[in-house]
Amino acid sequence: MKGDTVEYKSGDLRVDINTNVLETKSQNGIKCVWSGKVNNSYQINFTWKFDWDELKKQGVDELTGYMIVYSRNNWFTPTKIDVKLTENNQEIIKQVQSRNTSDTVYYDYSLTPHYAPVPEKRDYDKMFASSDQNDTILVVEGKKLHVNKTFLSYHSEYFRALFSSNFKEGQMDEIPIGDVSYEDFALLLSTFYPNPVFPCDKTVEKLLEMASRFMVSSVINIIEYHLLNVSRINSEKMLWMADEYVMPKLLEKCIRGLNTAEKAKKLDQSPEYKKLSDSAKAKALDRLIKLF
Repeated sequence: MKGDTVEYKSGDLRVDINTNVLETKSQNGIKCVWSGKVNNSYQINFTWKFDWDELKKQGVDELTGYMIVYSRNNWFTPTKIDVKLTENNQEIIKQVQSRNTSDTVYYDYSLTPHYAPVPEKRDYDKMFASSDQNDTILVVEGKKLHVNKTFLSYHSEYFRALFSSNFKEGQMDEIPIGDVSYEDFALLLSTFYPNPVFPCDKTVEKLLEMASRFMVSSVINIIEYHLLNVSRINSEKMLWMADEYVMPKLLEKCIRGLNTAEKAKKLDQSPEYKKLSDSAKAKALDRLIKLF
């Protein structure tokens, strides 16, 4: 779903060989830091760094539109830049050829917020109601989930062991599951049940935690596909999840994505870097050594 377009026009600002930050302004939840500097070849290097956390809290996951940068002295022609801002891309860089070591410049933008789809709220009580296809009951936070032992055992090594004759729970009519909320546990089961609920960026981290605890490898595979092909989660967090929950294809993609010094610096300064295994850090370092 799209929101109302946000439009902005800057004031006239001087750019030369000594300038850096030209302007910092906020408009309807979008903060932009505009920088510019002229090099020895009369080229102006512009950078726009966006911060739209306020809109993210309202459910916005993408901004699209365009920007146009102008020379008040006509040292360069108006330059239009297509914009697509996501969690992984919040910076626009553009170089324009001028004809002088200084100029008076301004820009405007027109950006449209896009709201992330709200995950469908499932009726877990109905999904896990009693039926002739179920043969046991799991109890979470006092609520009963009627399930099929064979189906759960096929998907989960944890339940395969739990339902075996080696555990007392295998002989119980109602089996308590502790240290987990009903909503989280039902979400996990619904991910691989018939008519499944597919993961989204808001649920993947919790689902990975649950799938790891209850040893449901199929859910981890589903989430890896989502993160590889659909997700807008930032690359630093994605690398940590790939490492922590053993998703090799995603780990390889994240390591390949470390292809600039700026990305390496961003990873190093992220909270996720400290949580990476020594193996993942070594792979990242090896990637950077080969590049630089």
